[in-house]
Amino acid sequence: MTISKEQLPTPSRRSVVTAAGVVSLAAALAACGESDDGYGSDPAAEQEQKPEEGEEAAGGAAGAALARTSEIPVGGGKIFKKEGVVVTQPTEGEFKAFSNRCTHKQCPVTSIEGGTINCPCHGSKFSIADGSVKASPAPKPLPAAEIKVDGDSITLA
Repeated sequence: MTISKEQLPTPSRRSVVTAAGVVSLAAALAACGESDDGYGSDPAAEQEQKPEEGEEAAGGAAGAALARTSEIPVGGGKIFKKEGVVVTQPTEGEFKAFSNRCTHKQCPVTSIEGGTINCPCHGSKFSIADGSVKASPAPKPLPAAEIKVDGDSITLA
């Protein structure tokens, strides 16, 4: 049996507009996909990421080697996504560690600049020296994480 063009159903205006909207939404969502850093290209649109059940705020394994002391800049720090920690060096030879999860909505922090650890989701900032809140909406400081500095090696305690 052959169906002619005239026998095919004609889509309604509503179904065409709906389909166009779905395609546009899919394209927009694809454009907001993951960037190279794994945190999404639009921080404001990033979904809140909470630790998995049973995962600690600073979820790395004790004894895990993190870095050499020379890798942590004085007045700055380094984020270890996999281990769930941020290691900072507020002053020469002083190393601190904190959870990498913002205390506002548990988004991972993504940068360290100007003496603060920064969350891209809602703009919270934390001190590299003690994890205290420098810019809200975070309600409390970043939880401290335990590290051990042995010579030029930094490990999770």
